[in-house]
Parts: sequence; structure tokens; C-alpha cells
Amino acid sequence: MDPQSKKLLEETHALAKENNNMLHKIRHAQKTASFLRSIYWLIIIGLGIGAFYFIQPYVESVTTFFKDTGTTINNFKNTFSQ
Repeated sequence: MDPQSKKLLEETHALAKENNNMLHKIRHAQKTASFLRSIYWLIIIGLGIGAFYFIQPYVESVTTFFKDTGTTINNFKNTFSQ
């Protein structure tokens, strides 16, 4: 093998090693980002469920109030329509 071809082969080998290292770093960054994104969404979903759990009694009292108000209005209408 002539010196020029050998030098070219060594440069290509060095570039391949460098590319391999960069690809490993990129893949590691992707795995880390994926893990953190999963944690982020678990926190968001957990906060939503937790908020609903703590707000649920208030929501139930408001819906009961509106149901009772609707029933009272219907009774009032029925009283005067007869």
C-alpha cells in the first residue's frame, strides 16, 4: 500500500472513530431527553389527577346546587301552571 493511500485510510479511520463517538453521545442525549420527557408527563398527569382529587368535593357541591336550583325552578313553574 502506498503512503498516500495509507494516510487516507488512517484519516478515514480517525473520522469514523470521531463520528462513532458523536453518535454515541447523541444517542445518550436522546435517551436522557426521553426519560426526562416521560418524567415530565408523569408529573403533569399526576398533578392533574391530584388537583381533581382535591377539587372534586367543591365540584360535587356546585353540581348539587345547580341540580337543586333546577328542581326548585321546575317546582315553582309547576305550582303556577296548575
